[in-house]
Amino acid sequence: MKRIAVVGIPGGWSSERLAGAVEERTGFRLLVDMARVRLDLESGRVSFGEHDLTAMDAVIVKKIAPSYSPSALDRMEILRFVEERGVPVFSKASSILRLIDRLSCTVGLRAGGIPMPPTVITEDVEEAMAAVEDYGRAVFKPLYSSKARGMTVIEPGPEMQEQIEAFKNDGNTVMYIQKMVSHPGLDLGVTFLGGEYVTTYARQGSGTSWDTTTRTGGKYVPVQPSQEIIDLAHKAQALFDMAFTCVDVVETPGGPQIYEVSAFGGFRGLLEANGLDAAAMYADWVIGRTA
Repeated sequence: MKRIAVVGIPGGWSSERLAGAVEERTGFRLLVDMARVRLDLESGRVSFGEHDLTAMDAVIVKKIAPSYSPSALDRMEILRFVEERGVPVFSKASSILRLIDRLSCTVGLRAGGIPMPPTVITEDVEEAMAAVEDYGRAVFKPLYSSKARGMTVIEPGPEMQEQIEAFKNDGNTVMYIQKMVSHPGLDLGVTFLGGEYVTTYARQGSGTSWDTTTRTGGKYVPVQPSQEIIDLAHKAQALFDMAFTCVDVVETPGGPQIYEVSAFGGFRGLLEANGLDAAAMYADWVIGRTA
């Protein structure tokens, strides 16, 4: 019997689904809550209850924390220790670490020649104001967030400086400022498993919010992207060597651009838009690589 642990959120839809898919195929179920893990560097054990993660046949990371934060990086370092002890971790801890921090992901994408919306990084309020003036309309994004949480749209005007200072004072010492680009009301989730293209879904905005996330009323819909978009997304994800990921693509008047490569990838969009059980696909793929 293969002993494959799933790191995720107990009670979380995608985490439970993946743990269930692994159990159906192996007869073993272990959904690991990283908040209850103990790393003992003297003994080399990484304990979760009675289980030692360094004794697993593999570990699949579905979700490292309920939300992105600097502490998620620390949790990934524990899994990097597990990886260093010879246990296959999917995706590699070193790969996920580069994607949790939005700035790290962005630097990797731009260094790899991937087109992105114009972006400025600064700690200086005056420089941030200059960026807003240049862009006309800008999205201020926390370095650790998902589904547009904590993001703020700021435009030139008498309230601009106050809004920027409020964003900075809300724990955003380093400000990530991105030009708001024109798009057709949806952005694409181009999905890959083992570096191979799977399919694409779109998040279609509700029309009541500037973003397209399901958190603000958006919905998942199927879409058939152009080969140009697939090739661009493939190039983007290949920079990070992920086992399973989703590349966020926006179609702009100047061509497709990348927002980010997901640290974990979503299951729900694939199921609701395309009828694909990503948990089953992922479980089969991992089991095939731990023979």
